[in-house]
Parts: sequence; C-alpha cells; structure tokens
Amino acid sequence: MKNRVTRVLAGCVGAMVLLASNGVQAGSDAARMAEIKEKGGCPRCDLELAELRGLVLQNGNFAGVNLREVDLKEAMLPDANFTNSDFRRTEAERADFSGSDFTGSNMRSVDLEKSNLNKANFQDADLRDGDLNTVEANGAIFDGADMRNVLLTRSMANNASFKGAKMDDANLERVDMSGANFQGARMRQAKLDRIKAHNANFSGADFSGVRLVSSDLTGANLEGVNFDGALLRRTRLAGADLSGAYNLDPKRILGACGDDTTKLPRGITLVPCAW
Repeated sequence: MKNRVTRVLAGCVGAMVLLASNGVQAGSDAARMAEIKEKGGCPRCDLELAELRGLVLQNGNFAGVNLREVDLKEAMLPDANFTNSDFRRTEAERADFSGSDFTGSNMRSVDLEKSNLNKANFQDADLRDGDLNTVEANGAIFDGADMRNVLLTRSMANNASFKGAKMDDANLERVDMSGANFQGARMRQAKLDRIKAHNANFSGADFSGVRLVSSDLTGANLEGVNFDGALLRRTRLAGADLSGAYNLDPKRILGACGDDTTKLPRGITLVPCAW
C-alpha cells in the first residue's frame, strides 16, 4: 500500500513538472482558451468557474454564454457580443471590454474594477452590487440598467448614457460624468460627492436623499428633478437649469453657489460662485 501511494505522489509531481515546463499553470484552462480563440468565441457555452485570465480575442461572439464566477482578469475582449450572458460574480478586473455589447446580461456582483468599458453597451443589464470603481466608461450606454448599490467611484463616464437607470444607493463619488445623460434616472440615496458633471442632463431624475457635497454641476440640466431630502453642500450650480425642480429644502442647501445664468425654482436662492 505504501509503495502504491508513493507511485501516485510521484506521478502527480511529474505532471506538475510537465505543466510548468510547458508554461501552463496548473488549474488554468489554456486548452479551452485556445479553442475559444480558434472558433472566434463561444456562444451559449457553459463556462462557469472557468479560468480564462488574460484571454485575448477581438469581435468574439459570446451571446448567451454562462460566465458565472469565471476568472477573466486582464482579459482583452473588445467589441465582443455578450448579449443576454451570465456574468454573476465574475472577476474581470483590469479587463478591456471597450465597444462590447452586454445588453440584457445578468451581471450582479460582477467585479469590473479598473476595466476599459469605453463605448460598451449595458442597456437593460443587471449590474446590482457591481464593482465598477475606477473604470473608463466614456460614451458607454447604461440605459434602463439596474445599478442599485453599484460602486463607480473615481471613474470616467464622459458622455455616457444612464437614461432611466435604477441607481438607488449607488456610489458615484469623484466620477467625471461631464456631458452624461441621466434623464429620468432613479438615484435615491445615491452619493454624488465631488462629481464633475459639466453640462450633464439630469432632467426628470429622482434625487431623493442624494448627497451632493463639493460637486460641480456647471451648466447641468436639472429640470424637474425631485430633490426630496437631498443635501447640497458647497455644490457649484453656475449656469445650471433647475426649472421645475421640486422638494428643494433651503435648510439643506449649505454654501451651494450659482451665477446670473442659473435658473432656480421660486423661493430658492444661492450665494454667488467665487470658485
């Protein structure tokens, strides 16, 4: 029995040495990645729990794929088709998904930290509880997406679109969202401290309980926004349009400033901007 165990252990060690000599790490899916690259994708495949770190493929077809809890860190998959895919709890930090289409995908608790999402499409995707901290999402589309509890701190989202998105309790602190469109978005209790939102469109959005501390909304469209319980502290509103905005509480406007071009609802005044 002892000799048999010794032979089995020796065989395992030999296999590990062989893998190392071929440059393939034990536990990786190198063969599967090679097949995906050869076929140009893997639509409707079941890849749950796969190790696909560093996968490189452009214009890949992954429509309907199951990538649940997959390791896709540092993958390079621009202009890919991920429509209606399953990305739940997928690890994809520092990946490149620029121009890719995630329409209708289930991406709850996905980790996309520091990824390139420029011009990607997340329309109607479920991104609840996702980590999108420090991503680049310039020109990306999140229309109708469920982004409750999403983390987007220190990200770039210039000219991105979030029309009709659900963003309750989202953390967008220090996001550069200049020119972005949040028309009709639901942003209850969202944290918008220190955002840069020059000329952004928030018309018709729900800002109930929102925090806007040291934020810059120069030239922003805030027509018809619900500010019930919102806090505006040291927020810059030069040139902003708050026509029809409602539920603004003067006691919760602390040091917010405007200028001669700022349009305010009746009964609301701001100090002149000196910065």
